Amino acid sequence: MDLWQLNIFCKVVELKSFSLAGKKVHLSQPTISSHIKDLEEHFGCRLIDRLAREAVPTKAGKILYRYAIRLLGLKAEAETALAEFQGKVKGRLAVGGSTIPGVYIIPKIIGPFIQQHPEVTISLVNGDSGAIINYIAEGALELGIVGVVANDKRIVQEKLIQDELCLVVPSGHKWADKKSVKPHMLLEEPFICREAGSGTLKSIQESLSSIGYGLGDLNIVSEMGSTEAVIQGIKSRVGLSILSPVAVTEELRAGTLIALSVEDLDLKRDFFLSVHKYRSRSPLSRIFIEFIKEECNGALLGLPEKIE
Repeated sequence: MDLWQLNIFCKVVELKSFSLAGKKVHLSQPTISSHIKDLEEHFGCRLIDRLAREAVPTKAGKILYRYAIRLLGLKAEAETALAEFQGKVKGRLAVGGSTIPGVYIIPKIIGPFIQQHPEVTISLVNGDSGAIINYIAEGALELGIVGVVANDKRIVQEKLIQDELCLVVPSGHKWADKKSVKPHMLLEEPFICREAGSGTLKSIQESLSSIGYGLGDLNIVSEMGSTEAVIQGIKSRVGLSILSPVAVTEELRAGTLIALSVEDLDLKRDFFLSVHKYRSRSPLSRIFIEFIKEECNGALLGLPEKIE
């Protein structure tokens, strides 16, 4: 086992594909498979289940992944520290993002940051808020942006950016010409929700609770594991949902989806920059955190142009 094999393993887990991992590291798919086989022989257990359309880590693979990104992170920290000693900004930084930050915020920040510091590599790990917080707590990630307040005392958080969720319906829906609906009307419609651990789901729960309702009062017809799946479900008229408008910007502009507010329902939420309380910041992470704060200062996700 070596760090290069662990890097390949992490790419397979993150991209859920042997072929995509191969393209990422410029190796053939058989070579990728050979490296994963070597790791499995080393540990004496299967690490990746090769399903029909994707590669999924086994329970053992999930354990190894947590340690692998920690080891790769330590390697990157060493390189960054020595680069800083020589007056350079270079190295690799692992950053985590829950669904909305990981897809719509952090990628927009990485671009200009890399332009300023071309010798830096940013590895973006996506997951629900709970998973990202756990990765930070375990030392697998130096920092992350999530949509929930962490209960773990090892995590320090700072409000970074505000989002305001909205009710999303397909074009042609009976509410498509409305600007808002009353809460009791929402309870009567088929509803699509995110999976447990999602920051969006937690925000919806808290908002409903503030006006005397709960998730159990919604007519939930489907639970989906990603925002994109929820969007496709709305388009296919499976049901309605509450989402961040930044996730459906293109659909709102095209008119395929319509955004409404729900009267008396406060759907504002914050995204938090999250780090480990007791972990020393690497030089690169400190520079990246300052850059994030400058980029996101005062921004509201309902106005995507402020993030760009």
